[in-house]
Amino acid sequence: MQSRIGAGVVAGLVAGIVFGLMMQFSSGKTPEGMEVSGMLMVAKVVRSNSLAVGWLYHLFNSAAIGGLFGLLLGAKLLSVAAGVLWGALYGVFWWILGGLILMPVLLGMPAFAALRDPMMRPQAWG
Repeated sequence: MQSRIGAGVVAGLVAGIVFGLMMQFSSGKTPEGMEVSGMLMVAKVVRSNSLAVGWLYHLFNSAAIGGLFGLLLGAKLLSVAAGVLWGALYGVFWWILGGLILMPVLLGMPAFAALRDPMMRPQAWG
């Protein structure tokens, strides 16, 4: 079981770096209406304006989410197809919970704010 969790953490960090780069080069609106990089919005979740804090918090979450994937679903990954299927479902779950519900709420916006605001939709779908 520990090897599945460790593999999940490593996979989560790799995916977190890729997704973090996408967020770094995209922009979104803060509750105050300022346009900032997606990674700076992550920093604002923990009440910081530091890009480094945003990256650290993002990678911490990536490792935790990846480790949780290994713990909960690692035993179901008996083939590449199963890995792709469970990984995609797990990713959609975290996109909805993390990106569309928790992050906006922690920033003082309503859940699903990114889908409601036409200016934020491209970032939400990205």
